[in-house]
Amino acid sequence: MKNYSLLMGDSSGDKDGGVVDGGAFRGHFPVRRRAGTDSCPPDLGFAMAAALELFSRSTEIISRYFQQVLFAIGEFRGEMIKLASMNTPTKIKNSYRWFPYFMDCIGAIDGTHVSAKVPRSMSATFRGRKHYTSHNVITAVDFDMRFTYVLAGWDGSSHDASILADIMSRPDGLQIPDGKFYLGDAGYACRPGILPPFKKTRYHLNEFSAKHRPLNARELFNLRHSSLRVTIERAFAALKNRFKVLGQKPFHTFDTQVKLVLTCCILHNWILGWGEDEFFEEVVTFDEVETGHGVEAGDNDAWKVKRQE
Repeated sequence: MKNYSLLMGDSSGDKDGGVVDGGAFRGHFPVRRRAGTDSCPPDLGFAMAAALELFSRSTEIISRYFQQVLFAIGEFRGEMIKLASMNTPTKIKNSYRWFPYFMDCIGAIDGTHVSAKVPRSMSATFRGRKHYTSHNVITAVDFDMRFTYVLAGWDGSSHDASILADIMSRPDGLQIPDGKFYLGDAGYACRPGILPPFKKTRYHLNEFSAKHRPLNARELFNLRHSSLRVTIERAFAALKNRFKVLGQKPFHTFDTQVKLVLTCCILHNWILGWGEDEFFEEVVTFDEVETGHGVEAGDNDAWKVKRQE
């Protein structure tokens, strides 16, 4: 894994203006707002220098094999990144906090920003709420923290909700089975397949404590929603902590930057298939908050009504 992380070469063969010849990566690139590749000359940095020293090969050879490794790992996309099981997740089924209220939930969906290098003429489009240029990566995860959908390459100024609306409208986009749904944050609209929390209501886990328990059905719903949706935040943290390349200033062509994100997600899922990931951060579940939380004894009935609305 260490050697792989050092293989950060540039491809001299990507001269098609940003259109990737799909292969294993087809369906994971947005159809618009993609940066050209011929305007991004490589800028060798510390990682490439380390790779040159480690492998004792020329930049051209390292770059060529790096591209081959990306393609080879990408061939496992269909096997490693796939829709979650339609059965009620064990994490939900075995918890009174989430079952039966979230029994049809198959995961969580959200976006994360990854540093991007694009032509100067496009930098404004790729600079959103972050102070640096980035591309927005929309992913879905199941409750085993495996990525079940990955779409990288959207400009950093695009809102998650706009990207979601686009990918759900495509025939080859995100497909959510009838009756199932993903958890989303407050930035998403409530729609079939997506369940966000109540707005203008306490939501984040750090807003609750033993002294600040939920006071009504909406706050209780948001607390349980947040404690379940935090799964995707943990997955993002593990991904970026393990693959430091995602947090560094890139020097690859933009197409390669996008492929690299998908490759890291595939490797992330593969690692989880062999056991627990040491990079997952522990999260407080706040079980104690929900014991004597201040809501009337019939709060579960009230919550059922809210869920049906």
